[in-house]
Amino acid sequence: YFDIRIPGLKMTVVAADGLPVRPVSVDEFRIAVAETFDVIVEPSGQDAFTIFAQAMDRTGFAAGTLATRAGLSAPVPDLDPRPVLTMADMGHADHGSHAGHDMPAGEGDAVPVHHAPAESGPFVDMRADNPSPRLDDPGVGLRDNGRRVLTYADLSSVEPDPDGREPARTIELHLTGNMERYTWSFNGQKMSEAGPIRLQLGERVRFLLVNDTMMDHPIHLHGMWSDLEDEEGRYQVRKHTLVVQAGHRLSYRVTADVPGLCAYHCHLALHMGTGMF
Repeated sequence: YFDIRIPGLKMTVVAADGLPVRPVSVDEFRIAVAETFDVIVEPSGQDAFTIFAQAMDRTGFAAGTLATRAGLSAPVPDLDPRPVLTMADMGHADHGSHAGHDMPAGEGDAVPVHHAPAESGPFVDMRADNPSPRLDDPGVGLRDNGRRVLTYADLSSVEPDPDGREPARTIELHLTGNMERYTWSFNGQKMSEAGPIRLQLGERVRFLLVNDTMMDHPIHLHGMWSDLEDEEGRYQVRKHTLVVQAGHRLSYRVTADVPGLCAYHCHLALHMGTGMF
């Protein structure tokens, strides 16, 4: 994950994952593995600007220069402070001494959360009992930083819902893991234990993802688009990769218009390879 900005310039986001969105002007955006954003910038007032991409954990950065000619440079900003995650941040109640620390009042909304029996095993170290549905949360390390940060709430497809049908069923999946063992899974089970999710060709289905872990996960379904819903269940934006923040839940619709087997996974290789697939 990288947090990207060009100090001194606004960026107008015009596309997400290759599809047009209604333009929105921001100072900064967070981008995950497999996501893409198209932005328009209009440089003025100086001959060089720094394109600054700091790692989400603030261990380092990448930087480039946007300039009128070769050889120019602009100041490179300092890294932001390293963010610290807390149990209250994430709506988690783990199985040990931190149990009971929930998301601040009003951020979870009363939606029943169903934990699978496999989530109580040794490879799951916590569960989100009060996950936040907020699409306007910029994420840990970006809240109240004085900059206008892009959120999923800002993204709105130019076109209406391409399918239009109400999903006939909802599949609730939990993103699970154990931070100390560094194991990852869906519903407490890795792929070899779970088998495939079966959809009917042409079916319109809703996926509800609940992130029970301390890490954000970019979830990708090969071959099919994911139509993100807002907190009220209305169509918002079409993407192929959706980030589920720690302690959050996300709801989106999928039309099963591709026959055969399709990979469904977290796009972080170290999570996918250990079972979140």
